[in-house]
Amino acid sequence: MTDRIEAAAAELRPLLQEFLLWAPERAPDSDPDLVGHVALWHRLTTSGEIGSWRRKDLRTVLLDRIPNVVDDPERAAAGMIPAVRAYLAFLSDTGRLDESSDSIAELLTELEDIEDDFADVMDAVLAEDDGEPDEDEGGLGDFEPFADALSNLPTIRLRPDAELAEAARAVPLIGAARDLAVWVGTERTVGEENLLTDDEIRQALAALRMPEPDPGERSLAEAVPELWNIWNLAVDLEFLTPVGEDTVSVDADTAEWPFEDDEDVLDAWTLGLHSIDYGDPELDDEELTAALGGLTRGLLVRLLLAGGERPLPELRDELARAAAELDDLGSEAWAAAAARHGDPLGPSLTWLGGYGMVTVDGETVRLTPLGVEGVIHLVDDADIDVDARPAIDAMSALDLLAFSAELPEEAADAEFAAWMELREPEQAADELLAAVAEDDADALLRVQAASMVGALGRAAVPAWRKALEVPSLRPYAATHLTQLGVEGAPEPTQADTHWLILDMWTISAGLGRQEFIRSLHDIGPAPQLCGLLDVIWRVPHPHLEELLEAIAQAHPDKQVTKAARRALFKTRSTRG
Repeated sequence: MTDRIEAAAAELRPLLQEFLLWAPERAPDSDPDLVGHVALWHRLTTSGEIGSWRRKDLRTVLLDRIPNVVDDPERAAAGMIPAVRAYLAFLSDTGRLDESSDSIAELLTELEDIEDDFADVMDAVLAEDDGEPDEDEGGLGDFEPFADALSNLPTIRLRPDAELAEAARAVPLIGAARDLAVWVGTERTVGEENLLTDDEIRQALAALRMPEPDPGERSLAEAVPELWNIWNLAVDLEFLTPVGEDTVSVDADTAEWPFEDDEDVLDAWTLGLHSIDYGDPELDDEELTAALGGLTRGLLVRLLLAGGERPLPELRDELARAAAELDDLGSEAWAAAAARHGDPLGPSLTWLGGYGMVTVDGETVRLTPLGVEGVIHLVDDADIDVDARPAIDAMSALDLLAFSAELPEEAADAEFAAWMELREPEQAADELLAAVAEDDADALLRVQAASMVGALGRAAVPAWRKALEVPSLRPYAATHLTQLGVEGAPEPTQADTHWLILDMWTISAGLGRQEFIRSLHDIGPAPQLCGLLDVIWRVPHPHLEELLEAIAQAHPDKQVTKAARRALFKTRSTRG
């Protein structure tokens, strides 16, 4: 999941940079920095298209996702709705709200309708933060004690989405959740005390090919915790959805699992990731059950810290000690779990194996690639930094550019060198320039690509020649071909030079007001900058208007602000 989050963030970055430039004048009362999480989770969970927004997306993102991922709940509670209102207006004003979207009027009406619901959800989040510690805080499932060790891990390499999706399609528990949901069918009435009657429980067990247990002195409903775990997983996966207070229905797409699209598969698998908590041992005594709460998460984090595998006896002993140290009932609970399950780790390992996250080979337990992906996602949820990147052999040129843009120079150089070991320089140049050729809005990745290709010297000449045909890359191609002394190479034009300047301004604008002003001063004194503004407005750069607006608002010299406004007027008049 982490590589998909990074890819989505890289895809959104140019749009959000443009929004940050648009918002101060058009929506001065909004807090545009809040929109990043909304745009990202909309892209990851509700729509594959940045510009496709439906009313239901607003509810999913704002009510289901944002409360769980927002960094500053108090700031979000106060400013999220105005920020999203401004963002939707921005998409509409700039023509980015595509035809599949609901109308801007419908979206804004829906946003107004859910404003009170959002406030209630965020009030609950704030109350939780201000109240008693979470049940898991300080428990076996708490990652915080491992934060330093996790942050100091060497780079963790993640497998590509295609491989992960193929593994997710084979996850037995998701298949079981599908079968149960299909059996539930449309608009099945459920009970308050027991969801299903005894006869329905027997039918559900048969649909899952699970044996009917001997309940003994318990009711049948109490004797089938595994069934309820699968039921809850079906709800987590959105295979089962409530349609009333006492009615549930199978989702229309459930029977199609495993889905064909890799992204849809991984989205579903990630929705069910927190089902790992169903692997914690269930005991007859609630207090003893609570004492081992988080055991499955504790197992996973220890596997990750050990490089992905541990001897099972060693892991069992360590978790037994941890349970005893963290809770007065820990030792008693551990003994009760051993008596009931044979191995206290048995339920955890069974669930994790069923969810495709671990394998057990004799006395060794290992994380699968899907398991590594899942633990990294859980660590991210805990706001703990860990260095996780795509595996070098699976890293596309776009992955390389996106990650390198966030790394220190030395680390970025090492990543580039490792990536280059797997391809010839000519191929690398082609891949890097092709990765940025289609999107002329991402100046940062374009500059990053040009720098990397420039380091390849004359081997990159064929790729640079092709890039002359791409308007956003022509300035870089002409510059590098001229520097290499290539015969017949076109000299960079004034327009090429101006494009390079606009790219650098775009990057600096994304770094903040101070850095943006510094980049303007780099051009020279005010008269020189005014002279540049008098001609640069002709360059068909995707961020030209936003940059001119930003200069008019931010530059301290009135001559410059007037020149920027003149240039902006000319640009808009020309572009219609």
